[in-house]
Amino acid sequence: MKTRAAHLTRAPRRDGGFTLLELLLAFMVFALSFAVVLEILSGSMRNTVRARHFTEAALLAQSVMDQVGVVIPIESGLQLSGEDGEYRWNLEMYEYEGGEQNTDPVLLAELIGIGLMQVDLYVSWGEPPVEQVRRFTTVKALLAGRMNEAP
Repeated sequence: MKTRAAHLTRAPRRDGGFTLLELLLAFMVFALSFAVVLEILSGSMRNTVRARHFTEAALLAQSVMDQVGVVIPIESGLQLSGEDGEYRWNLEMYEYEGGEQNTDPVLLAELIGIGLMQVDLYVSWGEPPVEQVRRFTTVKALLAGRMNEAP
């Protein structure tokens, strides 16, 4: 038979539940994990939007550059601008002079009677202070006698 003293010294039995401290710790781990996942998702969304803007700007630049020499005349000093949705563009055209180390194409073009025109296109979107501007450039060639004629 068990005595009353033996019964009092025994540790109380747990019912198999969680303590409040364990629940708070588990909730903190869950909250931190959830915050990290949300930050990763928001960063991914920002990158997707940024990539969309860069892609649409490049497509607009390609479209405008394709019009140079067809719809847009090739003229030195020509400046045009326009808008397409949320994108704005500015086109500048001037005679290509080459760099200090890159005069061979200019000399060759002059020898065979070809004029070279540099076309710079700036595509922008957004509003300051977060306005984005990208520059696209190309060189167009045409017969030297037709340098300032409309196509």
